[in-house]
Formats: sequence, structure tokens, C-alpha cells
Amino acid sequence: MYVIGTAGHVDHGKSALVHALTGMDPDRLREEKERGMTIDLGFAWLKLPSGQEVSIVDVPGHERFIKNMLAGVGGIDLALLMVAADEGVMPQTREHLAILDLLQIKQGLAVITKKDLVDDGWLELVVADVQQVLQGTVLAQAPVVVTSALTKEGLPQLLTTLDALLDTTPLKTDLGRPRLPIDRIFTISGFGTVVTGTLIDGHLVIGQEVEIVPAGLKSRVRGLQTHRQKVEQAQPGSRVAANLAGLAVEQLKRGDVVTNPGWLRPTQAVDVRLRTVRDLLHPLRHNASVAFHTGSSEVSAKVRLLEKEELGPGEISWAQLRLEQPVAVVAGDYFILRSPQETLGGGRIVEAQAKRHRRYHPATLEALSVLEKGTPEEILLKALELVEPLEQKGVLSKSPLPPDVARQALKSLISQGQVVVLDNTHNPDSPVMTLAGWARLRDKLTQTLEDFHRQSPLRSGMGKEELKSRLGVTTRVFQATLQRLEAEGQIVQDEIQVRLSSHRIRLTPQQQAQVGAFIEELKSNPYAPQPTTTLSPELLKLLVEQGHVVRLTEDIILDASAYGDMVQRVVDTLKAKGKLTVAEVRDLFQTSRKYAVALMEHLDERRITRRVGDERVLR
Repeated sequence: MYVIGTAGHVDHGKSALVHALTGMDPDRLREEKERGMTIDLGFAWLKLPSGQEVSIVDVPGHERFIKNMLAGVGGIDLALLMVAADEGVMPQTREHLAILDLLQIKQGLAVITKKDLVDDGWLELVVADVQQVLQGTVLAQAPVVVTSALTKEGLPQLLTTLDALLDTTPLKTDLGRPRLPIDRIFTISGFGTVVTGTLIDGHLVIGQEVEIVPAGLKSRVRGLQTHRQKVEQAQPGSRVAANLAGLAVEQLKRGDVVTNPGWLRPTQAVDVRLRTVRDLLHPLRHNASVAFHTGSSEVSAKVRLLEKEELGPGEISWAQLRLEQPVAVVAGDYFILRSPQETLGGGRIVEAQAKRHRRYHPATLEALSVLEKGTPEEILLKALELVEPLEQKGVLSKSPLPPDVARQALKSLISQGQVVVLDNTHNPDSPVMTLAGWARLRDKLTQTLEDFHRQSPLRSGMGKEELKSRLGVTTRVFQATLQRLEAEGQIVQDEIQVRLSSHRIRLTPQQQAQVGAFIEELKSNPYAPQPTTTLSPELLKLLVEQGHVVRLTEDIILDASAYGDMVQRVVDTLKAKGKLTVAEVRDLFQTSRKYAVALMEHLDERRITRRVGDERVLR
């Protein structure tokens, strides 16, 4: 199904023509009827001569209500740019045409209304003026149809022309990720909250669980209507009314998006290809404050020009828009920028989850250019470069490509070796990176370990948590990275630490002498050692890690062989007697109570023994 939108100056007969074509009055508000002027969006539908049914969105023409116009024009397939014969091209004619041009709504026609008010000579001048205004825009080749809503003259030709244009207009694609930008919210007695919008990117079905983004609310579709007819499934490209369960009208606002749960992330920064309008009154400067319109939403934003200080009329630049409130958009969506007085420009979003970029940075500008134009593989590769590392399913959901195309492009990039799957599995949770990104992560990890080994030569490895923090990656990516590097033989890891496989601890002659003397002193009095040789904390920790000594407390250290002998004798005695006191342990080894207590508390911690009153038993 197609959606047709009106456009044009205030009081140029848009609503009257819709009424004449459909028999429906799109002006639904009492204030609109009292003032004879469209203020908010109006809706109607009609059946064309071919039998095809189409929706119509009627937008306000007054300059004060441009934001309402923008809420309805984004989802249309074909535009009717209307010009009253008695007034000709007016300011909002030009502004609405500029908006259609920025949104790249390429299908449309110009409709001259109110033919009954002028003579033929004047009418020829108006038609010529309209044709001239269309030049240089997406509607440059659009046909011009002359009509009168009062006499019905030209209406049959208008309907036939619409049929012919829609024959060459592609239907909206079902990408499996439905988005319904909300443009109206109301309550129906006995049913509850109903929202309307133009459905894009997928279909909705009754009973479907949905999420409202960016609000993060969850709901279920209780009912669906298109053109006031109940439907079980709403198709992409159709005007839809959806009855949402469990939500109050006050919880929703125009600009929210109804979609499948879990995939559409709100954003407050987008990278865009920005073009200003041809009749811009003042240059658009870096860091300018603007109103950002996309879909049916409007938020305040700051414009960060990435390659210029300002833009004059009709100029183009890469830019990043920093939004004051989150919006729900995807790459490929179109947008409009306005000041309170005028439309400034617009264009297309190329990255919906943008990181902050350096201005005048060639690599960033090149990456954005490839995102705008390129093969599916190039687009996916550049998209990944901007956000890597990322799980495979995250790459596919962020891509502006249709899911099947993105999936095939990712498969191709992996097979070509341009994208690395970190843990070498086909699990959709497997993190992936570009080859260059993986090289950077690998080099950063190895360099971090090299620095650690150089600064702490007596430490056998770096703690995993410290290393993960230095790398700044998620736990999933960190674990996969370690697994891959371990499989490649570059690192060695255990439960708590990581080291380079090339790392070897080498003691100086002085350190070797100290260690030898220390261990000999432990062995000389194995069950109650009191060494006089002092070791540095790093050297002592190394002996513990290497298993040469066992540390019972801060002050009590045993030779490893003596400790093993003591453990075995305690276990054997407990097996024979069933229980032991600290005094009996003391006498068993002819040591002091201090060492006996330390030994038994250490065995309790290892869960070899268990204390029962003043005695120990085996666990």
C-alpha cells in the first residue's frame, strides 16, 4: 500500500481537494473548522481507477505549523505539491518543496488548484512559474495537473496520473524490523490507547509483543486497523492504527516508535550528510542550535560540522548532530533541520549510534563517505570500524542494509579474512572485528603485557581484571581475545592472570643468593622456621607462585616440602584417631603453638579439616 502526502502554502486548497477526491474532511479539529485552516495532520484514503487503495496524509501549510507538516511528510511515497491558481507560488510552496527535496521524495506531481478562480492567460503563467520552481529538485520532471475542487474539473486526470506514477513507485520493503513512528495518540472507549502512523521496515500482527522507543515501554498489539478496517496483519507502507495494551495516553508522545523489542536503541548522536536549502537566509555555522526532525519526532540539537566552519545556501558537508533528547532512528533515515524562522537543511543519517569525531579528520571523513556509498561489504566494514568490537548480531542490527544482505556481506568479509571472529565459532554472540581493528587490539594487549613484565619482572603474570580495564573492552570480548591469543601461542593464562608466552622470570645473582639462603634457613628448622634473610615482597610472592614455599600467615612461611609432609602426617593421624587438638599437633611436630595454630587454620581454609570445638576433624 502507498501513502500520498499533500504539500503547499496555507489556503491553497489542499484539504478541499482531498475532500473532493475522497469525500472525507481531513480537518478533524474544531479549531481547524472554525478557522478554515489545517493546523495538524489530517488523514483520508481513496480507491484509484486501477482499484488500488491509497492513504492520504494532509499537512498544514501555515509557516507556524511546519513542525506538524514534518511529522506527517516523512513516511509518504508520493507528494502532491499544491499551488492555488489565484496566488501562484508562495513562501510555503518553496519551503515545502525544499523539504520534499531534502527528504528525497522523488515521486510526485504539482497540482494547480482553484482553476475556477482565474482565466486561461493567468493560469498559463502560474503553470510556467510552477514548472520553473520545480527545476533543480527531485520533482523536476513531475507532471502538472490543473484542477478545481469546486467544479471537479481535472480530478479524473489527477487520479489517472496518480495511478501511472504509483505503477513505477517501489513498495516499501519488509526488512523484518517494523517501525511505526507515532503521529497521533488517542483513547477509544472500551479499547484503550490507540496510536497511528505510517508503518515502515516490517509488518505488525495482532498479539505481537512490542516496545515503544525511546521510552522503553513494553506492550502488546491488541488490535490493528487500516482505513478503519480491522486487519490481522498490517503491511509495510500502510497507514496503521494500533491498539496498545497496558499503556496510558499520557505515557506516549508523538515521535515515539512502536517496534519489535530489543533491537532499536535510542541515540543522542548521529552522523549525517547535511545539505542546506538553496535559499538559506543566513549561513549555518558550526555548533548552531537547531530543531531536528525525523519520522514524526522533533528534538533540539547542536550541529557539529566536520569539514567546514559554516555552510552557505545549497552547500553540503559531513556533520554530527548532538541531540538533547534520545530519538529512535536507523542509518538511512532522512531528517530536516529548522530554526524558528526557516528550514535550514537536511539529508540522510549514515550512522545512528555515532561516537564523537575529531573535526577535519581525513580517516573519519573517508569512513563516512564509504557508509554513504559503497558495496554491502564496504558499508558493513566501515559500520563495524566505527563501533568495533561488536557481536555478530549487533553488527547486523546496526547495519543500514536489509538483514539478509547484511548477513551475506558479513559472511563474505569473514571468508575473505577482512573480518575476524574472535573465538572462531558460528555463535551469533561471537564478537567480530575488522582485521585492522583486531591487529590494534592484539598489539595493545601484547604491549600492555610487555610493559607490565618490564616494570614487574618478578611477577609471573598480570591480573586479568587489571588487563581488561586497560583494554577497555567487554567481558565477552576480553575472554574471546584471550582464547584466540592463547590458541595462537602468544599468551599463557590461568584463572587469575595472563602473561606473554615469551615471558621468563630471571633472577639476578644477588637475588638467587638471597633465595637460596632463605630456603635453606626454612629447611634447617622445617616446622618452626625463623629465617633471618629478608626477601622483597615481589621475590617472596614469586616463590609462593612457583610453589617453592607456602605462606600460612603474613609472618609464617614454610618450605613447600616440609608443608607437604606436615599435611600428610595430620591427615594420617586424623584417619587413625578421628580428631586432633592444637596441642596434639604442636607435639606431633615438636613446634610451638603459634605454628600449630597457623597450620590448622590454613588446613581449615583449604577445607581439608574442620574445627569442632577445640578439636579438628577431617572434612
